Amino acid sequence: MAITEYVHRKEQFAPPMVRTSKLLFSYNTDRTFNYPDLEVKAGEPLAITGKSGCGKTTLLHLLAGLLSPAGGSVWINDSDLAKMTSARLDAFRGQRIGIVFQRPHFIQSLSVKDNILAAPYFSGKKIDAAQLQYTAAELGIAHLLHRMPSSLSIGEQQRASIGRAIMHLPALVLADEPTSSLDDENCHEVIHLLTQLCSERKAALIVVTHDDRVKRIIQNQVSLL
Repeated sequence: MAITEYVHRKEQFAPPMVRTSKLLFSYNTDRTFNYPDLEVKAGEPLAITGKSGCGKTTLLHLLAGLLSPAGGSVWINDSDLAKMTSARLDAFRGQRIGIVFQRPHFIQSLSVKDNILAAPYFSGKKIDAAQLQYTAAELGIAHLLHRMPSSLSIGEQQRASIGRAIMHLPALVLADEPTSSLDDENCHEVIHLLTQLCSERKAALIVVTHDDRVKRIIQNQVSLL
């Protein structure tokens, strides 16, 4: 069974999946972030690096539409997030964006399977059993689907959170320090899984990180000052 059964692959010379222009955000008059223009094509990874306090997580929130920029624009495919109403943005985020957090935020009363299926359920996308099993097998968690999240190791939980982020086939996957709590073995597994699965699904991947282990794996990087 191939992932192409579930993914409509784009043409070889696909336009940029994610693009920012003159992006600006200000928390107050004393703290303003001016971001470099970004362009990430379908299936490509990008690491956002920089010292603590340089605005990495703020940038991720702007890309997710969780914050509104003070200036500039964020484009995902042909959609300008700044021109969307709040309701439209919520729907767009649920359908087209997947997020992997630093620590998985699971609904503890639900099984791993139901947590993974939560994103497509709320975005209105139908996921068949074969797609779920295929993705879970790629992540090495097929045998854990009926377990509760609290019974999983940290590495297993992070792989499950990747499944939740990609199950609805988003255009963009955002990962916020996804390896900070992982040992070396799990770090490499998680990053390789993220890059591989996003590449297969033609999703742009943007990883915010200060982890040197990640920087050695994802060569395409932008460092914020």
